[in-house]
Amino acid sequence: MNLFVTFILLIIGFVLLVKGSDIFVDGSVSVAKLLHVPAVIIGLTIVSMGTSAPEAAVSITAGIKGSNEIAISNLVGSNVFNMLCVAGVSALITPFLIDKTVLKRDFPLSIAVMALATVMAFTGRTVTRIEGIILFVIFVAYIAYLIRNAIKNREKSNNNEKPMSPVKSVLFILIGLAAIVGGGQLVVESAKVIAKTFGMSETLIGVTIVAIGTSLPELVTSIVAAYKGQSEIAIGNVVGSNIFNIAFILGMSSSFTPIAVVNEALIDNIVMMAVNAIGFVFCLTGKRLNRVEGAVMIGIYVLYTV
Repeated sequence: MNLFVTFILLIIGFVLLVKGSDIFVDGSVSVAKLLHVPAVIIGLTIVSMGTSAPEAAVSITAGIKGSNEIAISNLVGSNVFNMLCVAGVSALITPFLIDKTVLKRDFPLSIAVMALATVMAFTGRTVTRIEGIILFVIFVAYIAYLIRNAIKNREKSNNNEKPMSPVKSVLFILIGLAAIVGGGQLVVESAKVIAKTFGMSETLIGVTIVAIGTSLPELVTSIVAAYKGQSEIAIGNVVGSNIFNIAFILGMSSSFTPIAVVNEALIDNIVMMAVNAIGFVFCLTGKRLNRVEGAVMIGIYVLYTV
């Protein structure tokens, strides 16, 4: 492929990511208002699952094909990136308050699920089918609880601004999500071609471009949400994606084929736990994430990558 064409595709990919995220957030906020539920619920469900589509595609396919290392390292790497870069960059651009429900319920659950997966990885160095089913059941129970809670608290939602029509809201979500996923793919594939042209190894490309590329939807969506003042969606997207990655995607992947865990993945699991604990502490202090904390989180990610 011509290098000039590749650069053009890279730019188109970024445009699709940004514009798609803009439309996706607007559609998600409108759905929250139409359903009379808090925006954080939409962030934890529709937004987090939608933006985690690339991780799901990569890891579940890898699990079915028996590519165990890819299946688990992609998820662990994405969770580290979500907490340090997605939350960190969002806070750096626009400091935001953290919903108290997220701090009391969802954030601790995400850490508990990651701790459970880490214990599973260490015991027998394999995530078995039974363990995968346990993770999947936890995810289903969590989503059922969120839906029940959303219905119960419908009257508490903020409806100051008039939402779009139901059809337009769903169309915005679908079109936005398609643009996000398509744009992410264009960016990853174009960046891989450019990287190879400049002599980067396959391994280096894998641990940088591909790992970051599958998390681009979370990054851009959370930045756009934070910029628009929808901090509930921004943090809900990060925490929800982390739960979805481990409970649903790892659960599904290991349900198909038991996933063997290499030593490097065990170390990354510990790093994943540590950075999420740091993020939780930052969010607890003042019930917000500020620019200094965001900068520290980004710095930690740079050190981790190096």
